[in-house]
Amino acid sequence: MTKVKDIGEQGLLARLQRFCPQEIIGDDAAVLVTTPGQSLVVTTDVLVDDVHFSNVTTSPEDAGWRAAAANLSDLAAMGASPLGIAVGLGLPGDVSVSWVERLYQGMTECLQRYNTPIVGGDIVRSPVTTLSITAFGQADPSRIIRRSAAQVGDAIVITGIHGASRAGLELLLHPEIGQNVKDAEKTALITAHQRPQPRLDVLPILWKILDSQSKISVAGMDSSDGLADAIVQICRASGVGAIVEAKKISLPVAFEHWLTEEQALNYTLYGGEDFELVLCLPTDAASALVEKLGRGAAIIGTIISGTKVLLHDEKAEIPDQVLTLSQGFQHFGQ
Repeated sequence: MTKVKDIGEQGLLARLQRFCPQEIIGDDAAVLVTTPGQSLVVTTDVLVDDVHFSNVTTSPEDAGWRAAAANLSDLAAMGASPLGIAVGLGLPGDVSVSWVERLYQGMTECLQRYNTPIVGGDIVRSPVTTLSITAFGQADPSRIIRRSAAQVGDAIVITGIHGASRAGLELLLHPEIGQNVKDAEKTALITAHQRPQPRLDVLPILWKILDSQSKISVAGMDSSDGLADAIVQICRASGVGAIVEAKKISLPVAFEHWLTEEQALNYTLYGGEDFELVLCLPTDAASALVEKLGRGAAIIGTIISGTKVLLHDEKAEIPDQVLTLSQGFQHFGQ
């Protein structure tokens, strides 16, 4: 098997250039043409072997897909359309060339759905495999979605089901726990983890609804670090609080006969990597958006004054609890 160290940096670059548009790459930097009157939106994600991906749970193709999807999701969360991505690779010399090519194949499979090219990057030697992606997008300056725009009275909308990715990861790590899960449901949960879908499809629907209503602001972010994390981050940036209705959050069907209520709630709030959008906007617009999206989209709460973010259950079957950032995943957390 050919290793990276066998062909060197230039040899590997020559192989990977076939994943990039030939008219864009080849110079010291890529030149991307943006539409006049649009704002450039830039985001960067760093992924590390055994932290963000693992051969135990993801093939190289799946790792590439997930990396690309994470960055496209960040663009969607800002209201931006993708223009291209640049890829930085840190590789041990003993990594196989085939593994790297399959990684790029997975990235390409995801990116092609959104007409997004790989426009360049860099390769360095590293003791651990590291993947850094910088994504470029464009957005109408009046339609950029920010975390700081939530207002008291806004409805909190999720664009789809939460908890599926975490459940899929657990099934991959511990197959024995899924003995009572139907094969179709198991496949859906594992796919949710390995091949998440960035919600760029939400934006045209959202803009069409907002075009019919004047002077509406939208706050939001994606739920890659968990649903609770997203809601708390938005509230913190906007200087507001929220009441989140636990029973209105959309769950995978498999949770009903597989997990305890406590486990299901934990996966849903803190599992992360579902890559849905969490949006705050006036109730009428929120209702119209949920109706158009379907498939797990829901209004799950309301923005209130103050700073407390409270999880509430109208039937009192789940005790009220305050949501905080410390309960979800944090790098360097204890």
